[in-house]
Amino acid sequence: MSTDVETAAAPGAPNASGAPAGPLPVLPAGCGGDLRLGSLTFHPADLVIMAIVNRTPDSFFDRGATYGEREALAAVDRAVAEGARIVDIGGVKAGPGEHVDAAEELRRVGGFVALVRARHPDIVISVDTWRAEVGRIVAAEGADLLNDAWGGVDPQLAEVAAEHGLGLVCTHSGHQPPRTRPHRVTYDDVVADIVATTTGLAERARALGVRPEAIIVDPGHDFGKNSRHSLEATRRLPELVATGWPVLVALSNKDFIGEVLDSPVTERLEGTLAATAVSAWLGARIFRAHQVAPTRKILETVAAIRGTRDLAVSRRALA
Repeated sequence: MSTDVETAAAPGAPNASGAPAGPLPVLPAGCGGDLRLGSLTFHPADLVIMAIVNRTPDSFFDRGATYGEREALAAVDRAVAEGARIVDIGGVKAGPGEHVDAAEELRRVGGFVALVRARHPDIVISVDTWRAEVGRIVAAEGADLLNDAWGGVDPQLAEVAAEHGLGLVCTHSGHQPPRTRPHRVTYDDVVADIVATTTGLAERARALGVRPEAIIVDPGHDFGKNSRHSLEATRRLPELVATGWPVLVALSNKDFIGEVLDSPVTERLEGTLAATAVSAWLGARIFRAHQVAPTRKILETVAAIRGTRDLAVSRRALA
């Protein structure tokens, strides 16, 4: 399979003014080519699911259903069986709540990473943390990727990724401290800020020695943004894709979906899948998801429509 991406988005995707735009330029090989994490290589046409496993008692979606070790391991097993290639393990709720210091975060994720590695030697293990001290411990236990959802608030985290040969997710969080909710946040141009911030973090990581083929950018839906900002970030995703860095989207059951549909967190699956399909069509490559099985079906369908995946079976009009 070629490691070059032919176009960053489908022809006719809207530009910043809302007018139809032509195909975006050919993306370079390298950063826009293969993504190498752990023992796995993901090609530009691959649509990769990152399953969410929260070792937290107060997670917004599952309300602590995978807080216990046995339940969390079962969730990892299920996610892998349903098609996830990356498992993202988190020990701190993203939103406000009970204070969780580094020692408590390590109690939740430290050791657990080693258990997952022994159980699934080939899966890519990601740890959702902004703390370098946590990153250093989980690196020694077999983590492959550090998912920094708070935009480099601890600048040493990128140094840990470089030192241990790990990948790094560079996220736009609206320049907010960890675990804060935005209040009347404004941008002159939210997508321009997303592109400048994430590419700046990515270039810094590369300069520190993080492997370029292991650096990912994330527009950070809902982080430091209101729902209109998150919708615009989705609509204009080709602008981030065009930077050449592989794009991760973390859309699953988020508040912007809830505000589109006026739906509680338990009734956002259809909206999440719609946003996932659009993001895949516009060039995102990694999809952080709570519900792996329906996400896989959506992504397989998108891949078949764009011609990068064949039919699973072929029967119609052949008899």
